Amino acid sequence: MIASPVPVPPGSEPGPGPGQPWWRLELLALPELEESLLWKLQALGIHRVALEHTPRTPDQRQLLAWLPAVDWPEPERRQLEVALAALSEPFGLTLPAISWRQQGDEDWSLSWKQHWQSDPVGDRLLVLPAWLECPAEFADRLAIRIDPGNAFGTGSHPTTRLCLEALERWADGPGAALTRPVRVADLGCGSGILALAALKLLSASDAPGAAARRAPAAQVFAVDSDPLAVRATGANAACNGVVVPGAPGTRGAPLEPGGQAASLQVAQGSVEGLAELLAGEPADLLLCNILAPVIEALAPAFATVLAPGGVGLLSGLLVSQVPGLTQALATAGWRAELVAQQSQWGLLEIRSARPVA
Repeated sequence: MIASPVPVPPGSEPGPGPGQPWWRLELLALPELEESLLWKLQALGIHRVALEHTPRTPDQRQLLAWLPAVDWPEPERRQLEVALAALSEPFGLTLPAISWRQQGDEDWSLSWKQHWQSDPVGDRLLVLPAWLECPAEFADRLAIRIDPGNAFGTGSHPTTRLCLEALERWADGPGAALTRPVRVADLGCGSGILALAALKLLSASDAPGAAARRAPAAQVFAVDSDPLAVRATGANAACNGVVVPGAPGTRGAPLEPGGQAASLQVAQGSVEGLAELLAGEPADLLLCNILAPVIEALAPAFATVLAPGGVGLLSGLLVSQVPGLTQALATAGWRAELVAQQSQWGLLEIRSARPVA
């Protein structure tokens, strides 16, 4: 199983203390309800949460949450079940049955590690827990080292996998034909996994078109409104030998033996902050794995971060949301096409609807 943890926010309660029991909540996470369930648990102060799946069935995800038994007797647990069930009503769904298991105290960081394993994505990528060696069977893949204790964005969610696979296709297709440094913008970077994948794919010495590029092979500019995500991106960049200006512990080592040192800039903010990082030179590729309503709200500003001839890869949306989102993007001046989907999740590819000079 692969577990995607949600970090415990600074200042949250440390739990009931060593040796005290916990309740473990288990629930099948329906795709339509996943984001709402995570939001509700966080809002209720339940921060020890994970999503589990096997690499072969990434669309079948189990939601896990750990609650101090002393704080959650049976009446409170039943109230929590009612609150979670109410989230399914707007979708016309029934919340799957919740199961409760009591367990003893444990070292949470070690617990996460026991659940994790290497996870191949697409044809060339490998999401690799930072503490593991790359398995021999995946030695020919580009390993993205991720510490799952830092933030969301571990490659396990269908929307992240869709983005990684589409990024791989773009890097080996249109991206390989660019003879200048490729500029990539990552809006809502989370753990930094997409930004790091872009650097891996565009800087690998054996990538198509690599011989025609000059250093640096790629320049990635990433933002997230969550300071924890910015910190996580910097930490994961360090795991991969990527320079992040101003971030402690990073270094200018190449991504792959014999490759060029890559460039990554990360800041807290939204689309306006991303435009500032780009300094008036919009990107060739925009990566945006966030919820559909947020994409719709930000779409009018995409022109400040994506060049007229560039491509945007938008995920984080349900296939059922595509018609409305496509219309909103058209109003903002973008042609959108659903180019990939997994289960009920989809990925849109956008280009400017205006003629390119």
